[in-house]
Amino acid sequence: MSKILLEMQQITKEFPGVKALNNVQLKVEEKTIHALVGENGAGKSTLMNVLSGVYPYGTYTGDIIYDEKECKFQNIRESENEGIVIIHQELALIPYLSIKENIFLGNERASHGIVNWGKCRFEAMKLMETVGLQEDPDTPINQIGVGKQQLVEIAKALSKNVRLLILDEPTAALNDADSEKLLELLLRLREDCNMSAIIISHKLNEVTKVADKITVVRDGMTIETIDTHVEKITEDRIIRGMVGRDITHRYPMRESHLGDVCFEVKNWTVHSPEISEKLAVNDVSFNVRKGEVVGIAGLMGAGRTELAMSIFGRSYGTDISGVMIKDGKELHIKCVSDAIQNGIAYVTEDRKKQGLILINDIRVNTTLPSLEKLSAHGVVNENEEVKVSGEYLTRLKIKAPGIYQNTGNLSGGNQQKVMLARWIYADPDVLILDEPTRGIDVGAKYEIYCIINDLAAQGKSVIVISSELPEVLGISDRIYVMNEGRFVGELGKGDASQESIMKCIMQSNK
Repeated sequence: MSKILLEMQQITKEFPGVKALNNVQLKVEEKTIHALVGENGAGKSTLMNVLSGVYPYGTYTGDIIYDEKECKFQNIRESENEGIVIIHQELALIPYLSIKENIFLGNERASHGIVNWGKCRFEAMKLMETVGLQEDPDTPINQIGVGKQQLVEIAKALSKNVRLLILDEPTAALNDADSEKLLELLLRLREDCNMSAIIISHKLNEVTKVADKITVVRDGMTIETIDTHVEKITEDRIIRGMVGRDITHRYPMRESHLGDVCFEVKNWTVHSPEISEKLAVNDVSFNVRKGEVVGIAGLMGAGRTELAMSIFGRSYGTDISGVMIKDGKELHIKCVSDAIQNGIAYVTEDRKKQGLILINDIRVNTTLPSLEKLSAHGVVNENEEVKVSGEYLTRLKIKAPGIYQNTGNLSGGNQQKVMLARWIYADPDVLILDEPTRGIDVGAKYEIYCIINDLAAQGKSVIVISSELPEVLGISDRIYVMNEGRFVGELGKGDASQESIMKCIMQSNK
């Protein structure tokens, strides 16, 4: 039996009105990859924040035994000094600094307060070679993709002599190829550097691939720990532990009742705001019917988000040209408020930066775009606002003590439901959902799919952008395939498969 590197004993953590962790137990062995899985709000990230000192000793009860000694971390620096490094889902990189500067940020190679840039560059190159990052160390972070930024974070952790690496949803924003590279790197670091890792992920296929052991957390409590070398693990087996029941269908059944064309875009072209000569969207045309769910598939960087944002009140791009038609009438939309008034809504892929006001409560975030519906002579009817937000809290099964809970304290899945509540209450005719289930668990995904089906049943036109091909296939009536700013294929439900989608993309690259 391997040596126990970490043991967390009876960890309990409470927030106002919520017991986030309740006597949680966790054991991690040396030189292993240990997965932590559970529904959104189960307490996974909270547990790792306790371990890394984000929540200091004294704000929780229980014991942390690391390398056979009790630890009482007061901050992240203390845990990093012991070789415990956490990489959060939102990467902690400074976009305008170089790769080498970010790798040693807060851990500078300096003498008497003077940074030795030659040493920084030399050591950065060695670390970059270890993680497989082939870039100039002087390249600014904002000039490399998200997959490479994730490698910079791991190089940054290695510079701190990491023994236990914690990764919170490391592949949530990555495409399949970058995700595969990252998982292979973790396996290599386990073998070559004797590094242990704790990985939080909702992508269960990745968990079953790399994890030596899997701990399931539900409602703030440890349910079980599974040894993947002893028991044959399937995704369904993990899901049963996470949600307490079997989920026989990942995608709820829906009968499609398609109406007339509701929304149409013709010859839509958008120039990049950074590089005026670059076409982010190139002569795209499509339509969506009433009661229809249309999926837009494509690789990362294909231009899907740029298309959605440019349609939603020209919130992305320059020199936008083309025609938008709704219910047979051409629209002339110049800003976001115009789009909302014309019955078009957009749920952003970045709920924390572009979607929600995290310091405000559920009530405010739910009603924000629709205050006119709650106002008379410029005065908001607060009683009606409370009633409406309470109804959506119940209807969408948002897990929170009440409508006055700050959205920043909610789990990712519940934040996503607040975003949906906002736009469902706005009652749009066309709803564009950009990565609606990114970073959320299987159970919450199913609930969001049910919401999408309900909207389609009401005759709404729904457009879903997703990087997960099974998701696009599972919920769409029709799929457009996008690559390099253009639509390169249109597939009906009967013709669509992962192979046919990828074939459209590959043929367009020739």
